[in-house]
Formats: sequence, structure tokens, C-alpha cells
Amino acid sequence: MDLEAVRTFVAVADEGQIQIAAQELGITQQAASKRIAALERRLGVRLFTRTPRGARLTLDGQTFLPHARALTEAADRAAASVRPGSRPLRVDVLGTNLITNGLLHDFHRDHPGVPLDVVALGDGRAALEGVRDGGLDAAFWVSRVPDRRLPPGMSAARVVDEPVVLVTGPAHPLADAAEVTPGDLAGHRLWMPGLAPGSEWAAYYAQLASEYGLTIDTGGTNLGGGHLLRTVADAPDVATLMGTRTPLVRPAGIELRTIPVRRPTPLYPLALMWRDDNRHPGLAALRTALTAGYRPPDPAAHWLPDWA
Repeated sequence: MDLEAVRTFVAVADEGQIQIAAQELGITQQAASKRIAALERRLGVRLFTRTPRGARLTLDGQTFLPHARALTEAADRAAASVRPGSRPLRVDVLGTNLITNGLLHDFHRDHPGVPLDVVALGDGRAALEGVRDGGLDAAFWVSRVPDRRLPPGMSAARVVDEPVVLVTGPAHPLADAAEVTPGDLAGHRLWMPGLAPGSEWAAYYAQLASEYGLTIDTGGTNLGGGHLLRTVADAPDVATLMGTRTPLVRPAGIELRTIPVRRPTPLYPLALMWRDDNRHPGLAALRTALTAGYRPPDPAAHWLPDWA
């Protein structure tokens, strides 16, 4: 059924004259008449009786009118639901315990009028595909993994470089250090369960380990952050690396040490990616908010993988 013809029928029924209805719709009287005639042929009934005073609804027209109104109202609601800015901005934050979730929290605080739909796929490849295919408006990712370039029509911008810290228990040999260098970590077991092969994080730590002779242990069962922290706290020979803004939800009764890594400080290079043809106004606001304060790091004081 031609929705514009239905809309024209409702307008004529409300105004009682085709000419006035046509003016309201921004079409000619002839075009309005053709729409009504086509709708009558489609339905197989007469909807109006033409009189010297205008167009009067037939019994079939009166019966059809409430359904026609429902059709046009449903169409208007459907269009409004996807009008730019009317639906929530869907953003993938990589993980709920990462700095990216905090960045989005800050954005929501400063832009309460932008509704958000936050997801945490935990997989950079899935996030890239989600943005590319339109399932996500934007997604955070670790910048520029060597074998994972953005497809045509997509862009990304660096939004934050998060310093890395060493986390140990009190019995660890480095527990009382005021700071450590990446080279100081050689020979110590850095446990990072769940570091999936082929992921952005795996690529990041592979190069860090290669440059400084580190031992990154990705084995064992990943039972969540609480289990990781309890293991680190209790073991004299296990440590881990985390971002400085990773929210540490410490299990009760454990003691942990967080030690700065300096000369140089490894940074997590995090970017926001989006489709260039996405016109959601919330996306424009998010991009502006996240990129406005970004400043490139000092290469003399920080370490980044060469692909970042």
C-alpha cells in the first residue's frame, strides 16, 4: 500500500477539500487526486464522494479512516526512532573494567542529553566489524594493530594513552620498589591470563616482551579480576601489569602494591573508531569531547609499540 497515498487520504478527510489538502502536503491538486484514485483502485472501493462543497467520506472511507491514521502514525514513529539523535548512541568500551568505560562515564556526566547504549564486546576484531557493519556507532580499540587496518569509509582518532603500572603482592621481590623500569621486570613472571592470541593486547605485549626480555605468562584459567588479584597478592613470584585507571576491585583481606613503571613508561594507546557516514549527533559530540584534550606523549619518557 502506498503510504503517501494513505497520508493524502487522511489529509483530504480532515480538510474536506482536495485542494487544501494538496497545499498542506506541498503537492498539486492533480497529484493529490491521482493518489486518491490509485488508493481506491488498490482497495477496490470508493473512499470519497465528490460534491460541490468538496470531498465527503463514503461509508467505506469512514471505515478505513482510523486504520489509515494508525498507518501514518506508525510510519512517523518508525521514522522518528532512527532519526539522527533520537536513538541511543551505541558504543563498545572493550571492557567494563578499563579506562574506556571511565571515559564514557565522564562523557555521560558532561553530556546528559546524549542517551548511551554501552556494550563491552571485549574483542577488537568484533568491535571493528560492528562499526563497519553498522551494529555500533563507535568503539574503542588499541590503536593500529599491524595486521588490522581500518576498512575504507572508517576513521579513528587517538583519545588517551594510559600509563602502565606493576601490581604485586607484599612478598614479591619488587614490592618495596619506589619505581621500576621495563628492564627491571626481566626474569619476573608477569601473569596475564586471558590474553587471547591475535588480539590487540597480545600484539602489544608481544612487542613489549621482545624489546625488554620479559616473560608474559598467558596460561591458566581466567576467572576474573578478583582471582587474578588474589593470586598476585598471595604469590611471591607472580606480578601483573595494569593501566593506572583500571578500577581495582580488591577482594577483602588482600594486600597489593602498585609500582610505577618508568624510564620509559609503557602506555596503552587507545583510540575511538567510527564510520565516516554516521550522522548521529551524539557521535560528533563524543568525538569532540574525547579528542579535544588529547596530547601526544613524549617519546623520550614513554614506550609505545612501533605500530602505534
